[in-house]
Amino acid sequence: MASQAAGSGGGNRVLIAIAGVVMQVALGAVYAWSSFRTPLTENYGTSVSAVNLTFSIAIFSLGFAAFAGGLWMARVGPRTVAITSGVLYGLGIFLASFATENLTILYLTYGLLAGVGIGLGYIVPIATLVKWFPDKRGFITGVAVAGFGAGALVTAPVAKLLIDSFGLFPTFAILGVIYLVLVVGAALFMRNPPEGYRPPGFEPETDESSERSGVDYELGGALKTWQWYALWALLFLNVTAGIAIISEAAPMAAEITGVSTLVAAGLVSIISIANGAGRFLWAWLSDAIGRKWVFLTMYLLQALCFFLIPLIGTTFFMLAILAFIIVSCYGGGFGTMPAFNADYFGSANVGKIYGLMLTAWSFGGVLGPLLISYIVDSTGSYQNAFYILAALMLVSSIVPFVVRPPKAPQAAGAQTGEARA
Repeated sequence: MASQAAGSGGGNRVLIAIAGVVMQVALGAVYAWSSFRTPLTENYGTSVSAVNLTFSIAIFSLGFAAFAGGLWMARVGPRTVAITSGVLYGLGIFLASFATENLTILYLTYGLLAGVGIGLGYIVPIATLVKWFPDKRGFITGVAVAGFGAGALVTAPVAKLLIDSFGLFPTFAILGVIYLVLVVGAALFMRNPPEGYRPPGFEPETDESSERSGVDYELGGALKTWQWYALWALLFLNVTAGIAIISEAAPMAAEITGVSTLVAAGLVSIISIANGAGRFLWAWLSDAIGRKWVFLTMYLLQALCFFLIPLIGTTFFMLAILAFIIVSCYGGGFGTMPAFNADYFGSANVGKIYGLMLTAWSFGGVLGPLLISYIVDSTGSYQNAFYILAALMLVSSIVPFVVRPPKAPQAAGAQTGEARA
């Protein structure tokens, strides 16, 4: 079939990319959870872990909802899924404003309902933009998920201002409306490119040395390859290590370096920048040197940094540098993995295939904080936790070293009839 160039019925892919970033920034506000943790704990008079379960529910729901969103998007197109995402997400945050005395209501609204909304929406810009930018897969997915990583940077100061001005629970109502408007507004721009679309001058690689399979897999076909499980493991291990340090950032900084809680809280902002920057920079680098080599580099860097924290991370400055590198690699995993999936399994069904892979986020997002808190509770310090995480990343580096594109049967190829809007 003749290819279709941008501007020749292909639409404005840059405008779609901008809308995707706006959508991801709004959804990424979930990372600003720490802005609500202390006032919520004081309001309910309960433990931090009980309140933090809200965030765990949201992240766990997110991963599985992303898979459902990918399946649904293949049938109805990205716009409908994105609009539904905005409604559920905004409604979940808005309804959290009624959880003034009942923590269970917060679990169901901010945790479950908003988490499902975030998951449905998270996959939409990624799967859509991979199809619009086959010539810059790493770059464009990095841009999209960098928006998600930057959500906390935008939301945290706004949330603090609103809480100081209107109170905690009215802030949820205000933010819920804002999120709904932003996500639904951005969703109106989401659509798939025409069948056979290619940007001007782009020719897919077909030689044997290419790191792309050259075939569009169905979900079932992808699950029959060992490479899908290898990529799932790559994402799971990266999330487990990164979110372990994210979940303990402020108390870890205070205990290890002896700084005040106010200064320690500054580490949260520093690693938020790392999370967003890493999603873009590592993904951009993967276009130049390859996805597997980026993952190998990120794993080895994390192993080194985790090992060095007990040795030289006893000052806030050095701890911040090492934590910045680790969390940039955490973000880099999310920036690089969508393009990795599209390289190996094609872009036609990336919503379904990568959507299911995001369950690695669900499980890693739960295991990482549990692992580090268990080790700290058992040993009384962070030192052993860092050494164990260093060993985990070092051993895990064998996975990106051996992974290679699947050899696909021709029957796995041609895909047609995908919904566009």
